[in-house]
Amino acid sequence: MAPFFVLFVLVTVAPVCYAAWLSLYRDEQSGLGFGGTRRVFSGLGNYAEALADPLFLASFRNVAVYCLLYIPLMVGGALLLALLLDSALAHAKRFFQIAFYLPHAVPGLISAMIWLYLYTPGLSPVVDALDTVDLSWNFFGRDEALLSVVNISAWQWMGYNMIIFFAGLQAIPRETLEAATMDGAGAVRTAFQVKVPSIRPTLVLTVLFTCVGAVQLFDAPQLLQLRATEMGESWSPTMYIFSAAFKGHDYGLAAASALLLALLAGAASYVVTKLGNRWRSA
Repeated sequence: MAPFFVLFVLVTVAPVCYAAWLSLYRDEQSGLGFGGTRRVFSGLGNYAEALADPLFLASFRNVAVYCLLYIPLMVGGALLLALLLDSALAHAKRFFQIAFYLPHAVPGLISAMIWLYLYTPGLSPVVDALDTVDLSWNFFGRDEALLSVVNISAWQWMGYNMIIFFAGLQAIPRETLEAATMDGAGAVRTAFQVKVPSIRPTLVLTVLFTCVGAVQLFDAPQLLQLRATEMGESWSPTMYIFSAAFKGHDYGLAAASALLLALLAGAASYVVTKLGNRWRSA
């Protein structure tokens, strides 16, 4: 266990502690601006500035709407695919497992670049096909950009979670399914009243990880905002932190924002775990 704890301290605990220390200071210019900058203690000033910044608060609203659309779509789609693969009528199961998993094997930035190409008029065969049937759609519009981000994330993660659900379905005792069939349950009733309740812990864990990953959304909106200018550079909390640190060079504000984001992720994890435990025991 020692190597794990050493790495955990070096790459997790130490950076968090440094960020906590950094969040208590801010850089100020000395004199008339010709004497460089000096680091001064600001206490909770950076936290107050972040919480008072409408851009930072708006980024959480954007992610909340994203979660309302993305989580049901991705989890529901992955569960449906897993149930279809687990059904007796499914053929070539190994092939479809690999095919559905392949999008997850593509790095997130590359996935965003692929879809950026598919979203761009004049380059995308998808946009050209929509234009031929008079169905124009601006993937970079103010409202459409959110759906574009949801589509990228669902495309990348649906197959991965489908594999997890399918593994859970395979672990269900065959005697349980045979008993349901003998009691007169059809395929659909068996799927939703026997199989799904049997993998409740897997569903809860998947929703938990999905919530934690959603608040860290960065790759897709960061790349799409180059075209969807309405999204802005602070569309998500991680984009706000990135902009504050590497464009505004305000590392204290960035550190404070990152810690606030971590606290929110922890709170969301706690709520999802509590609700999930109640559902599993129901």
